[in-house]
Amino acid sequence: MKSTQDLEKLRHSASHLMAAAVLELFPEAKPTLGPPIEDGFYYDFDNLKINESDLSKIEKKMHEIVKNWKSFAKEEVDCGEAVKRFRGNIYKKELIEEHKGKGEKITLYKSGDFTDLCKGGHIENPSEQLKYFKLLSLAGAYWRGSEKNKMLTRIYGTAFFSQKELDEHLKQLEEAKKRDHRKIGKELGLYTFSDLVGAGLPLYTPKGALIRRLVNEYVEETQSNEGYQQVWTNQFAKADLFKVSGHYDKYKENMFRVTSNYSEEEFYLKPMNCPQHTQIYAAQAHSYRDLPIRYTDFAMLYRDEKPGELSGLARVRSFSQDDCHIFCREDQVDEEIDRALAMTKKIMATFGFKYKYRLSTRDPKHPEKYLGDPKTWDKVEKWSVAIMKRNKTDYFDGPGEAAFYAPKMDLIATDALGREWQLSTVQIDYVMPQRFKLEYTDKDGTKKSPIMLHRAIIGSPERFIMILLEHFMGNLPTWLTPVQVKVLPITDKQIAYASSVTEKLKAEKIRVELDDRSETLGAKIRDAQNEKVNYMLIIGEKEVKSKTVTERARSGEQDGPFSIEVFIENIKKEIENKAIWKSDLKTS
Repeated sequence: MKSTQDLEKLRHSASHLMAAAVLELFPEAKPTLGPPIEDGFYYDFDNLKINESDLSKIEKKMHEIVKNWKSFAKEEVDCGEAVKRFRGNIYKKELIEEHKGKGEKITLYKSGDFTDLCKGGHIENPSEQLKYFKLLSLAGAYWRGSEKNKMLTRIYGTAFFSQKELDEHLKQLEEAKKRDHRKIGKELGLYTFSDLVGAGLPLYTPKGALIRRLVNEYVEETQSNEGYQQVWTNQFAKADLFKVSGHYDKYKENMFRVTSNYSEEEFYLKPMNCPQHTQIYAAQAHSYRDLPIRYTDFAMLYRDEKPGELSGLARVRSFSQDDCHIFCREDQVDEEIDRALAMTKKIMATFGFKYKYRLSTRDPKHPEKYLGDPKTWDKVEKWSVAIMKRNKTDYFDGPGEAAFYAPKMDLIATDALGREWQLSTVQIDYVMPQRFKLEYTDKDGTKKSPIMLHRAIIGSPERFIMILLEHFMGNLPTWLTPVQVKVLPITDKQIAYASSVTEKLKAEKIRVELDDRSETLGAKIRDAQNEKVNYMLIIGEKEVKSKTVTERARSGEQDGPFSIEVFIENIKKEIENKAIWKSDLKTS
């Protein structure tokens, strides 16, 4: 079985092959960068004006070229020679100067007649291994992801080691298009973006805000039952706070700087809540009897993501988290994490997600990325393994995925299409309490530093709503649907009774709308299904006479007639249980 690293090498090789094909067909194009990515690869070009119909031509040329590619030959050159090789390409020259400035070796890789500036990481025999690929789409992308730079043409593609794997992936992509949260969110009128407000800053409509609030309230209710207390913190803070926490040195490039008309002080919008939570803890003295202290926070966070990486609700600049920080003694850590894992298990089951954990540890090649004593890191990494095993939790290793202050136990959920998403996290942090000089008084009267546990369950509600919309293809469970019931009178003669039914549902706090338009019943049903309404109550002459309703589910199943009281009892039970319709998770 091929590893993730093998796939990266294959796709990196495919990006070289695509660039070679582009240059044969469009000699004036200027290649810039072409890395492998999670599900494929891309390459950015300047001076390339093509459309979607050209992708098949490029793909055909790739199949022709690769027959003569027997290997990737490495060559080390000095800066002068590298600039000479890529004269006329300002992008390659910029990269070469960067390598020179860092004192790094400049390496070139050649296959066939194509040579590229590259650090390496390729398959051994392209002509035999590189056969199953597909070019997928075109996009615009700024050079180095900055809006200040020129817009380039990006070509996306994917590659696998077998035709079967490629076919399965392409089928999944087609299904994913139907489930694209950007399409569903627009169709259901849940949120919008505005150029005047700014990229990556979502605006929620009443329906979208309702879903967001219901998700947050469910998490908050679950947390409150376990002794968590909600706090609220400022949207920005002095740079000094982030200098102490370590974010200023390790994370500043992802933070928005804030300026004042009246002060020379340096401020930043907060990218996470943990530094400010330390100050709530530090505001008063604590005894060992006070611990654990559990703070939760749904306040907004902000991160300066690159414009080219923003994508609907999947990657935004403004978001919140179901963030929690627990200050506790060392002997309380196991119980607190077990409690957090149990809550997470319950909430994941509610949404129908299967999951596993990634144990995110240090990158051994780059110790400079991390704060704290390496011996403490060793201890916590081993401790995290023991926690996973004690809870009989499936996990896999993720070297290099740790936070700069602590390893992480990250939950990776699998959606209805088998795609994986990181949601919750648990972290055992010795670093931040020590940097902020947090203390509690122990039994013997000595001052000790608490341990800080970082914990989220759904993570960002923005991203979680994106996952929910795609997981359920917009067919949300009844408790989350903005409009749970549509009352559909067949003709105007039934409007009076339909109105009384509607009022009874409203009185029971059921989200209902009356469709009293002069449209056919078929049109009303179609519109309700397009709006992903869970239930339609059809009312004709028969229902008026018998004071009943006929229920039509979103799936098309029909039941009744029965009394409105029976329907109310059934739907309230479904809402209370947060039930999921299995039909809503099926792929087409």
